[in-house]
Amino acid sequence: MANTTSTSGRTRRAEIAGGGFAGLTAAIALRQSGWDVRLHEKSPELRAFGAGIYLWHNGLRVLEGVGALEDVLTGSHTPPTYQTWMHNKSVSRETFNGLPWRVMTRSHLHDALVRRVREVGVDIRVNSEAVAADPQGRLTLQTGEVLEADLIIGADGVGSKVRDSIGFKQERWSATDGIIRLIVPRKKEELGDGEWDNTIDMWNTSPRVQRILYSPCNDKELYLGMMAPAADPRGSRVPIDLEVWVEMFPFLEPCLVEAAKLQSARYDKYETTKLDSWTRGKVALVGDAAHAMCPALAQGAGCSMVNAFSIAQDVASAASIEEALVGWEKRVRPITDRCQAISADYAAHRSLSKGNMFTPAALEAACYDPLRQVSSWPQ
Repeated sequence: MANTTSTSGRTRRAEIAGGGFAGLTAAIALRQSGWDVRLHEKSPELRAFGAGIYLWHNGLRVLEGVGALEDVLTGSHTPPTYQTWMHNKSVSRETFNGLPWRVMTRSHLHDALVRRVREVGVDIRVNSEAVAADPQGRLTLQTGEVLEADLIIGADGVGSKVRDSIGFKQERWSATDGIIRLIVPRKKEELGDGEWDNTIDMWNTSPRVQRILYSPCNDKELYLGMMAPAADPRGSRVPIDLEVWVEMFPFLEPCLVEAAKLQSARYDKYETTKLDSWTRGKVALVGDAAHAMCPALAQGAGCSMVNAFSIAQDVASAASIEEALVGWEKRVRPITDRCQAISADYAAHRSLSKGNMFTPAALEAACYDPLRQVSSWPQ
């Protein structure tokens, strides 16, 4: 039975900094376990940033655990095949031995989690930025207010103030390449004949390095991940340089014309962050605050959600929150570390261009079942 009371007999309280996927997941899971939970988001509203997202078996099982799976399945898409093209010719077709996976817009996933957060009764504070925490269980807000908690979760992103206020040691490095992520209309009829319901990972290395990860999210929306080296001024330009992208991917012109209209486009370099520890006293870090990773294996969100959900599992019956957090990191971190390392290696060497690169090792995180706490899919 979950131990939701502190030594003083009151219901345990969690303060969570950050309203992204990790923060929302942790909030729901803890609240379902009987905790009082307050979620702090520095923006004026809970909303998603970015374009599209992949979730695999691990992330989908988290959604099942927090009661949001059916909501997310409606309006998202599982492509029949993951194809890889090199110079516009197919080099591989992967189906992952039936491993569940799903493509969706980030807003679709985020909205489903926000609805669930409200349903379970999490106390949501917007315009509330956490600027510091201490391992004894105090969270300081930008207003100067100091909140006492049994558990503090820093899910406040790659620039985490919770993390930096405590002084976790970290390594951070960038890859050669970066990506422009956009949601555009499908334009399936205009694209003509082709397997346009598939994910298609389109690579070109000549006359310049450019890649498009073509990812249908549903009947109407298409996620385009447009990769180019940071040193290429035309490939990394935003809004996109329509001419240079159509030259390399002429068959996608109807979609690229739509992409060129998006003034909000952003180019992000691939980055990796690795910490000496994810916990300090009553403070735990999750998501990009703890383990930002290159998107090669499409596991940034999945690992973040698994690790956030797992905190609630490990503190549920714990007499000592501090000891439970140490045990939590020991249990879940190795899978994330291995996934992060492979993602960084794949990004550095552009390995996905070879095709058939979703090996058992690369799919380890995707196959993990956080509800049963085991790898539960044939590899």
